[in-house]
Amino acid sequence: MSEETTAAAQAAAPEQKFSIQRVYLKDLSFETPQGPAAFQKQWQPKVNQDLSTKSAKIEEGLFEVALRLTITVSDGDETIYLVEVEQAGLFAIQGFEDQQMAQIINTTCPNMLFPYARETIDNVLVKGSFPALMIPPINFDALFASAMQQAAAKAKEAESEGEDSTTH
Repeated sequence: MSEETTAAAQAAAPEQKFSIQRVYLKDLSFETPQGPAAFQKQWQPKVNQDLSTKSAKIEEGLFEVALRLTITVSDGDETIYLVEVEQAGLFAIQGFEDQQMAQIINTTCPNMLFPYARETIDNVLVKGSFPALMIPPINFDALFASAMQQAAAKAKEAESEGEDSTTH
């Protein structure tokens, strides 16, 4: 391949850009349903963690990605506390193929937001007079790969069900 052909191919390909424009706390909720009674007894806490992400295109090349993390700590059937954080960010993303864009929005962006959400939860718990909670790291790449596999399996299942109904 000549230098001219390589230069022409590079010029034709859109320039790839990725940058964080802003990280912000979109929503925060903290509840201690038992009030002071939670501090007056010994409990064996059970921690439940729920995680979700959502994204929206704000304008061409600008996306909002939000990571929602909900932590519920309970003792038996009683909730000791519940904290829910929605950490969001504005990301400038341009010049990527659809698959690359999906990967960035569903893995890279949440990876960048997660430490902020974790810190917010820790700060809220300390201010609520509860012990700090060490939230383990999350492998967003593995979660995304699993979601893609599940979507492909569902599509294949729906396709085979469609074929079955046409043959009868």
